[in-house]
Amino acid sequence: MANVTVSRSINTPPDRLFKSVADSNNFQFPSGLKDLRYLFLLLLPFTAFGQHAMETRMVLDFSNGAATGEWAIINDVVMGGESSSAFEFTEDGTAIFRGTVSLENNGGFASTRSRPQSFDLGGFKGMRLMVRGDGKTYQLRLRTNSGFDGIAYQYTFSTEAETWIAVDVDFDTLQPTFRGRRVPDAPPFDPSSIRQIGLLISDKQSGPFAIEIRSIEAY
Repeated sequence: MANVTVSRSINTPPDRLFKSVADSNNFQFPSGLKDLRYLFLLLLPFTAFGQHAMETRMVLDFSNGAATGEWAIINDVVMGGESSSAFEFTEDGTAIFRGTVSLENNGGFASTRSRPQSFDLGGFKGMRLMVRGDGKTYQLRLRTNSGFDGIAYQYTFSTEAETWIAVDVDFDTLQPTFRGRRVPDAPPFDPSSIRQIGLLISDKQSGPFAIEIRSIEAY
């Protein structure tokens, strides 16, 4: 099971961040430390703090439904199952994926995914999902093709009922799968080639489910 972490984003602009660290007009470094000031500012973007503050990109902001595009529903009915689901935008600027998973007729999954488009995240190391779930387990599923079928690179995470959490997904932890089975000889995941982003619930978690999504960003 993947680890789920709660985090807060840093919204301080770089110019204010630099001034808060060392404002040459208002702060005098002791003699001999002036060069260290510039060295620190030079290296700041390469630190974990600096990267988090400066190197994130909004991928999907669900407060603007038109910008995120349509999302398709793909449930186990494609193989004779009876699960149902829907993907809806809310007045609160979020989206909700919800429905009912049924184990009848050998079914047991429900999923949604974005319409194929280019999500070029080359140079980033992962995705951060802001979600509020129901205590059930879900999968983030990324595809590097525009087809209905094919390899999906997945990451499994838990949710906390009625609690907003940030789920950090490092790209190097994604598992390639095809129709629920691992593909050990699959090509390495290429974040510059992402074409579809999706969510799936399965693993015999029958009954109603709901997961609300505020945003997806790259880090």
